[in-house]
Amino acid sequence: MTQRALDSSGEQTPGTSRPAKIDAGAELDPVHPMEPPPARRPGGLSTAEVAERVARGEVNDVPVRSSRSVTEIVRANVLTRFNLIIGVLWVIMLFVAPIQDSLFGFVIVANTGIGIIQEWRAKKTLDSLAVIGEAKPTVRRDGVAAEISTSEIVLGDLIELGPGDKVVVDGTVAEADSLEVDESLLTGEADPVIKQAGDPVMSGSFVVAGGGAFTATKVGREAYAAQLAEEASRFTLVHSELRSGISTILKYVTWMMVPTAIGLIISQLVVKDNNFKDSVARTVGGIVPMIPEGLVLLTSVAFAIGVVRLGRKQCLVQELPAIEGLARVDVVCLDKTGTLTEGGMDVTEVRPLNGSDEAYVTRVLRSFGSSDPRPNASLQAIIDAYPAGGGDARPTADGNALPAADGDAESWTVTDAMPFSSARKYSGAAFAEADGTASAWLLGAPDVLLSEGDATLTEIEHLNEQGLRVLLLARAEGELNAPGAAAGAAPTALVVLEQRLRPDAGDTLAYFADQNVATKVISGDNAVSVGAVAGKLGLAGAENTLDARRLPTDPDEMATAMEENAVFGRVTPQQKRDMVAALQSRGHTVAMTGDGVNDVLALKDADIGVSMGSGSEATRAVAQIVLLNNSFATLPSVVAEGRRVIGNITRVATLFLTKTVYSVLLAILVVCTQVEYPFLPRHLTLLSTLTIGVPAFFLALAPNKERAQPHFVRRVMRYAIPSGAIAASATFATYLVARNHYSGEGALEAETSAATLTLFLVSMWVLAIIARPYTWWRVGLVAAMGLGFLIVLVVPWLQDFFALKLVGAPMPWTAVGIAVAAAVLLEFTWRWVGRRFGM
Repeated sequence: MTQRALDSSGEQTPGTSRPAKIDAGAELDPVHPMEPPPARRPGGLSTAEVAERVARGEVNDVPVRSSRSVTEIVRANVLTRFNLIIGVLWVIMLFVAPIQDSLFGFVIVANTGIGIIQEWRAKKTLDSLAVIGEAKPTVRRDGVAAEISTSEIVLGDLIELGPGDKVVVDGTVAEADSLEVDESLLTGEADPVIKQAGDPVMSGSFVVAGGGAFTATKVGREAYAAQLAEEASRFTLVHSELRSGISTILKYVTWMMVPTAIGLIISQLVVKDNNFKDSVARTVGGIVPMIPEGLVLLTSVAFAIGVVRLGRKQCLVQELPAIEGLARVDVVCLDKTGTLTEGGMDVTEVRPLNGSDEAYVTRVLRSFGSSDPRPNASLQAIIDAYPAGGGDARPTADGNALPAADGDAESWTVTDAMPFSSARKYSGAAFAEADGTASAWLLGAPDVLLSEGDATLTEIEHLNEQGLRVLLLARAEGELNAPGAAAGAAPTALVVLEQRLRPDAGDTLAYFADQNVATKVISGDNAVSVGAVAGKLGLAGAENTLDARRLPTDPDEMATAMEENAVFGRVTPQQKRDMVAALQSRGHTVAMTGDGVNDVLALKDADIGVSMGSGSEATRAVAQIVLLNNSFATLPSVVAEGRRVIGNITRVATLFLTKTVYSVLLAILVVCTQVEYPFLPRHLTLLSTLTIGVPAFFLALAPNKERAQPHFVRRVMRYAIPSGAIAASATFATYLVARNHYSGEGALEAETSAATLTLFLVSMWVLAIIARPYTWWRVGLVAAMGLGFLIVLVVPWLQDFFALKLVGAPMPWTAVGIAVAAAVLLEFTWRWVGRRFGM
């Protein structure tokens, strides 16, 4: 998959089609080639010339960058601020304390390894899918046109262009047939640029109408878009509230941790006159749990596993945080063609108008099919119904037969052609007929080609209400491109088409309705016809249709119209873009799906762009998610995966940050009271593993259909701060009571054991709250963690290994009583926060 093109901040110079200035400097000038372009040869390069250029290194060898490299993955997972802190503390502990006090270091190594392996698996999935969806430009060599990989293009290659094709390298136009190129992804200018032979074309632009060919003058890293693309990585283009929120939390944790750790060091090493090694161990035991190191790794793992899961469903996630983005979407804008309907259509009927001869209309339609080498779906349906050289009547979808084509249609010659444009809503062709008569024809939207009061529109309206698509064949006066050609055209026939509905579209629309995600169908077709199709699929509000030509231009009024209606017809590409912006202005998170060139601008501006794999290269280039199986039904899986990631990470983040809060508060209480820190690193390693590490991994990968909520940091801290405060208070209370209860040799170990028991029970209650709603495996998970701690308490060698031994009966039961009181307070606090702020 080619790198997503970036917007340039350059301004467009009058009379040119390229930016006058760009940030990257003069060396990115797309007009001046590496060397004078070779003389134009209609047949393209020869095999020998290609071999020469490959030998000289003049190949388009830009590496595919669909994900982070292995080196970047390792660096991102290993070289973190907190891994550095923990690594230093680990080395210290290896010298001054038993190996069981250094277990936290091995846990970090294991977690980092898991993060690297999972993200590497995601990278393999991403890269393999990117190859499947990679563009295959058509290159002419030795007089033969063939599709090749983008990386096989060499300098001087003759590359053919058609509607929807992306310009993959810089070049000079060699052939142009009404060629219109959109350079908005590079210049910001939305209006297509008409290209003639000799004009430059830039990589990253795409064809919106017409066709032609261009000669490659810059390939590889010399190409314009390739140099711009190197300034940013695809991996970080989409904003992720989850990642930015975690970064914010880690920043605050660092601010809290540094002064607290300094105070703890002074307290344990200077103020208290204890054994030096024991003081160091307890100091490290106080610092390590302040660090929510597993939270970052777990987030990366959750995203990575999401990519792998979606990859199995042939869904290419070009930017990992897009999984999260689609889960936050509350409005989905769908393009009808290719999304609700399959690409193909069938001609069901041709109705001559104004006494036109049916046989003559048939000859026109047969000849029209040969006027465009790259027909759209509508024209392809006509070609299928009236194939060149065919003479037999062809059955239609309703069982009737279309009239046979007359043989003399093959003697008609195409003298001019005007490809379909979504802005015009029609295409055109001019012919020299068999008897030498010249004629020009337009084929397109009836409500564009007919005057507003024409009686034929009523007939068309009835057909549209049945969900049928209707094209008007009209005879133009004069040349195709003459001003007013459409207004003066004489209606000749109606071509009735039936669209093929996607069998899974109805279930997908029902899913979005059930998830309270508003669905807007936006199409260039007639609004009533689109509404009828949407109605057949069960779209709620499908009867609320609006012709986009009556859509207000004021953004606020447009937003109101967008919210009140569900189906929009006759929408221009620029209007699609404006409609997305209008919805965003009302605070909506908008996803846009599409597969045609006319969808590119809206896809680029939407919060999340979703393209079909069979769509144009331009749409696949700007979309964050590509459905390679062309199935709209894959979208619910993407939404569900995003919700799973966001909901579960929000849950487990509360676990990690509760530990951070109680660790900081315990350290502050120890500094203020000038007592020994109650825990060794081994104690907190055990607690973290049983109440956070193991359960968090399973909870982060569990199914979760909760709708994603905004304000991640606030929502997490509302629960983590009171939970951590309660846990710290209960633990320290037990510790102080134990200090008064025990005395003599071994008192500190007994006090630590009692405090550990309280902290474990309170932390388990936090886990039990977060694990709700309970299922058999969630209950089993919580029970297994409790059983693990019980085993440590009763197995003698584990007691010695973790230095945990409950002494007597009164103090352990006191520790349990304090934990129960803390659990009751936790329940009250969580319910109060839920009622006060909402879950």
